[in-house]
Amino acid sequence: MSTPKDHPRYKSLMVREHLAEMVDEGLVNPTGLISHGRGEAFDYLMGEKTIAPALAAEKAAAAFLLRARNPIVCMNGNSIALDPKGLMALSEAVPARMEVNIFHRTEERMEALISYMESQGARGVLGREPDARIPGLTSDRALCSKTGVYDSDVILVPIEDGDRAEALIAMGKTVISIDLNPLSRTSKAASVPISDEITRALANITMFVRELKGKDAEIDAVIASYSSKETRRQTIECICDSLMAEFKE
Repeated sequence: MSTPKDHPRYKSLMVREHLAEMVDEGLVNPTGLISHGRGEAFDYLMGEKTIAPALAAEKAAAAFLLRARNPIVCMNGNSIALDPKGLMALSEAVPARMEVNIFHRTEERMEALISYMESQGARGVLGREPDARIPGLTSDRALCSKTGVYDSDVILVPIEDGDRAEALIAMGKTVISIDLNPLSRTSKAASVPISDEITRALANITMFVRELKGKDAEIDAVIASYSSKETRRQTIECICDSLMAEFKE
């Protein structure tokens, strides 16, 4: 079916078509389509734009990544399918290493995802040969690289599932999540919960990394003033205000 470019939902429909194609190619698990639809619903409630608390969280994420000893950008199937270039741009700007970590893991799918990132220009992507496990997880998502996820002190986890976010926090890591749902276990557990669409979030974090790099005092001030609980509270308030705006006019 051909969707006209003037369709009010053109971009959204194209993203859905792209994800469906990525399912056919084996990069995205079919359940990832459900995850995307759930996130898209929250994006709709927030006006499909970066709201103020998300922008503040994205600046905090940049500060934490710049302060990190071993920052890691972790990727799953949906994030790779949605914005491989954005993941690479952030990784290069920090710089941070990249690692693929997925729930529905097969060796074939891991190879497909890493090879896809390499075809986009990524280098040194971790995940092919896991040599460590995240404590407290019994699924294959526990498998990780010792020099990557396991030894990281700050980790970005776009489109995350709650179990691993909680396990990473239990390991003492600073976890930056990109999850449009501010009510999810991931958002509640994360050190820096970002409720924003992934392409916008990655672009904003990368922008702030470039702005803050070398400004140690400002980086420290951003980190010191950040509150994950306040971020979530303001995010939920924005959703409530958006829902009621029509009736207040």
